[in-house]
Amino acid sequence: MNAQPPIPFPQGPRIAEQVSFDRRELALILSVYGRMVAAGEWRDYAIAALRDVAVFSIFRRTAETPLYRIEKRPRLRSRQGMYAVLGGDGQVLRRGHELGAALRFFETRQFHVVE
Repeated sequence: MNAQPPIPFPQGPRIAEQVSFDRRELALILSVYGRMVAAGEWRDYAIAALRDVAVFSIFRRTAETPLYRIEKRPRLRSRQGMYAVLGGDGQVLRRGHELGAALRFFETRQFHVVE
């Protein structure tokens, strides 16, 4: 009997990796989200893990556009920081190298429901 080396798995095109929030980051985001839900300000959220950005969108009502978006863009790590809080219109409200620093935007504001 001849021992043959195993046939390696074929190497296809590399699948693009996704950017996502890790457990520690989600814990920070969800603690802020939980406080605002308890205050009656926010009611729904969505998470997207894309190729170059991870997004946590915050909604007042499910059928609306997001009030705020928390984004993680690793490519901006060495520049202005990979974490950003964006308003509903896409305006950057706060940016930072640390997620906690970017989330302080929600602690410094007094939110009131305006209908």
